[in-house]
Amino acid sequence: MQKMGKKLLVLIIIAVNCITIMVSFGTGVSNAETSSNVNTKDRLEAIKEKGVLTVASSNDVPFAYIDSKTNEFTGIDAEIISEVARRLGINKIEMKQVAFENLLMELNNNNNIDMVTDGLYVTEERKKEVLFTNIWYKEPEAIITLKVSRIISKEDLKNAVVGVQLATAFVELAQQWQKDGLVKEVRIFESKSELLLAVNTGKIDACITDSIIASYLLSTDKGLYLKILAPYKPELPGMVAAAVRKSDTTLADAVNKKIDEMKEDRTLTVIFKKYGMNENNFVSVKDGYISGK
Repeated sequence: MQKMGKKLLVLIIIAVNCITIMVSFGTGVSNAETSSNVNTKDRLEAIKEKGVLTVASSNDVPFAYIDSKTNEFTGIDAEIISEVARRLGINKIEMKQVAFENLLMELNNNNNIDMVTDGLYVTEERKKEVLFTNIWYKEPEAIITLKVSRIISKEDLKNAVVGVQLATAFVELAQQWQKDGLVKEVRIFESKSELLLAVNTGKIDACITDSIIASYLLSTDKGLYLKILAPYKPELPGMVAAAVRKSDTTLADAVNKKIDEMKEDRTLTVIFKKYGMNENNFVSVKDGYISGK
């Protein structure tokens, strides 16, 4: 009887251990599935759950910046994405300031950032790194010189030092001009403010920058003794869009749908007028689609 008791005890211990192993194994699978679900959650769904869309910008006037007087996120791209977010049921926008040259890298490496909105030109090189939304608007380049300058046409740049901002599409354009003998020298600056200051103080003869920045800043900052070179025929299409990660197709599609709505109901045109833009900056739904995404 005592021997039978010992055998029964052993059998009970073995059974309990088996049950424990099965329960532990089951729990492990459940946790793995939960972790997998978290990691694969759609970004648009996650944004809506959080109620906040986080965008990266270089705090760039007049595209997307924090107004020093109101502390509000404002600018052309800021107003556009804020309206898009509202239509998607997202009530809050947060901006993270990132140096312009690091915007796409930060987007791909910082999971806390959902999108880049900063007057970003769509280029073939950038399309290799990110997924662009459809075109929001167009704004080609402009050449800026001192108000009193020997440069009165593009041909006069042959003996000029021309500046551009780091990591912009204008760097390649200016360097090509130098290669073709159309400019004497190209200098690269880290920010637009440094670039414009260099022209304003005579450190360089001219600069290439966004046409919107040129017209907006020259009309609002009376301390800049500068002008836009005219006549001049732009060479870049200047198509502007927002950028998301290549994997965030649902987010891009949702933004595209709302952008198309805002084109059709002319909401974009209303925003444009606030910043001195006009119908020349408008891109139709048909022409705004980006092929080869």
